[in-house]
Amino acid sequence: MKDVLDELAATRRLMGKGSVPAGEAYTVELRRRYGADIDDVWDAITNAERLRRWLKPVTGDLRLGGKFELECGEHGEILRCEPPRLLKVSWLFGPEADEWPGTSEVEVRLSPGPTGDTEFELIHAAVVDPHYFPTYGPGAGGVGWDLHLLALAQLLAGEEIENLSEFEKSSVVREFSRRSAAAWGQAHLAAGGDPERVAAAVEATTKFYVPDVADRDDVL
Repeated sequence: MKDVLDELAATRRLMGKGSVPAGEAYTVELRRRYGADIDDVWDAITNAERLRRWLKPVTGDLRLGGKFELECGEHGEILRCEPPRLLKVSWLFGPEADEWPGTSEVEVRLSPGPTGDTEFELIHAAVVDPHYFPTYGPGAGGVGWDLHLLALAQLLAGEEIENLSEFEKSSVVREFSRRSAAAWGQAHLAAGGDPERVAAAVEATTKFYVPDVADRDDVL
């Protein structure tokens, strides 16, 4: 468990506000360092064969201006691609999302570290339903990104996770998700969130990502 939880501590989490073409947006930002050179990390975030091993299977045209779709329905367009330092995409979910273009974008920035490693920064900016955000806070998307960046860390370290869905159900990753939700609560507080509302959002996010066993759909 220690190695997985160490990965949680390796990330700095920030919540803020920004803008996307559709207007003002909330942002979640994750910063960390990977012990791999910048070209390797760039390949891991742009190569479809490697993307499926830490994110999700992806189809489409992974070039500037091209459109992509992930296995579970996230889709968008490649807005900027500046190898090996900057990748920016629109990030929509579900067919109805296409009715509101420009509401969600993900940007990844890479820079070479001092010892052959790579500084990694991911910023997800999204226009959020005013009723949805108070319920879950930044952990709604933040915990999901924490889980993906954990899988990316394993891939870059040569310890690829064979079955991501089963891995996420394991006791160690359930604990990782609990702590991730709490960490996003701390980021929310640091951004000026009301303590009572933040506590409620952390609880709701934790229940979403770490449901009671009796509530899981896969339990017979």
